[in-house]
Amino acid sequence: MDLHERERVRKEIADFRYSVIAELCNPYLSEEEKKILLKEKTQRQYDIPGSIKTRITSETVRNWIRKYTQYGKEGLLPKQREDRGRPRSFTDTEAESISRMLEKKPELTVSSVVKKLKNKGIIESEISSSALSRFVRTNNLTKKQRIKVKDDKIQLRFSFESPLQCVQADAMHGFPIPDGKGKKRKAILLAFIDDATRRILYGRFAFSEKSLLFEDGIRHILKSHGRIGRLYVDNGSTFVSNQTKRILQTLSINIIHSKPYRPQGRGKIERFFRTVRQSFLNLLEQEEIKSLDQLNILFSSWLETEYHREIHSSLGITPLDAWLAGSDKIKHMDPFVDIDSIFHHQISRKVYKDSIVSVHGTAFEVPPILIGKRVTVIFNPNPPIEKITVKSGGKNYGEARPVDLYANTKVKRNSDFTGELEPTASNILPTGGLL
Repeated sequence: MDLHERERVRKEIADFRYSVIAELCNPYLSEEEKKILLKEKTQRQYDIPGSIKTRITSETVRNWIRKYTQYGKEGLLPKQREDRGRPRSFTDTEAESISRMLEKKPELTVSSVVKKLKNKGIIESEISSSALSRFVRTNNLTKKQRIKVKDDKIQLRFSFESPLQCVQADAMHGFPIPDGKGKKRKAILLAFIDDATRRILYGRFAFSEKSLLFEDGIRHILKSHGRIGRLYVDNGSTFVSNQTKRILQTLSINIIHSKPYRPQGRGKIERFFRTVRQSFLNLLEQEEIKSLDQLNILFSSWLETEYHREIHSSLGITPLDAWLAGSDKIKHMDPFVDIDSIFHHQISRKVYKDSIVSVHGTAFEVPPILIGKRVTVIFNPNPPIEKITVKSGGKNYGEARPVDLYANTKVKRNSDFTGELEPTASNILPTGGLL
């Protein structure tokens, strides 16, 4: 089987897998509806490409959904060699430059694109024709495929018609401002944009791209606007931590990462960042900005008085009007769900001989019965950390607070204390599967 035939079969398999899970990936389906639909699909018989099997297990379907929500339809392609499509004779930066120009001008040949980039000094490597051909085929960048992608871009703007069905998030680096400690640091804007209406759901300048800021943005959207169908971020975003992923799984929010060398899916957030630079940052007197708070106040004012109230060229109306027109389709969070508790972090710690566990440099005393055991610590990650909840073996051992290590050495402990608390409203936290 030659390369072309292998690619055709892989595409057929991916198309089949997508046909099975497409309905299940609707972000606005209830969990009960998904369960019923999943059961129906596992009871059917299929003509599966490249296989003699006729049935699919529920775990297989869930695995396909996980891959699709993380990588999009390309995640449904069968596995191939790990180094396949990875350029060896030129750098990732050069590969991305080639991809960008090919997608921007699909009518050009690959060799002409490389020549143009060499003339501009963007490409310095000597790229063999075989390496270039291999890169183009394995990354679906042939002329036919590029033209199809261009057509898909036109349809992409209509992919999501309702607010909060898809939210894009990304960070943009601004200019240095005083940090309050006698130095200047670069201000970084973290923004969440609604795919359907272009409304900015959350935007804030900070001095870093920490995952806590990303989580604060998600929490703000859930509490102020409603349920998020899916989140779309760039490949390997530094602000998406394992804690963040666990929180999103609890909330049943799919997070999708764009593929390397394929930035077109992030066009809406990148277009907004261009607008921020041209219509906001470039009009500021940088030397007059004395703090992050001042910059954020000016940014919020610009958002509400200008950006949200100006007609968007792709929509034909303002982002605010587009949001209001679709607001009746928004699904709001259950008022009985404690959203703040869901955003608490969970870590595993071993209890020392002095009944102490350490969380981000702060010491907490726990019941002596837990000495030597590994416990789950639940806490609000926003500093300062003033209390933690301790669980072990399915039991809740209540709250612990910071201790004075010196005074702690003088305390006589009761070795008969079991540490197990009676369940009360104050020591029981909600578990996963809330939605």
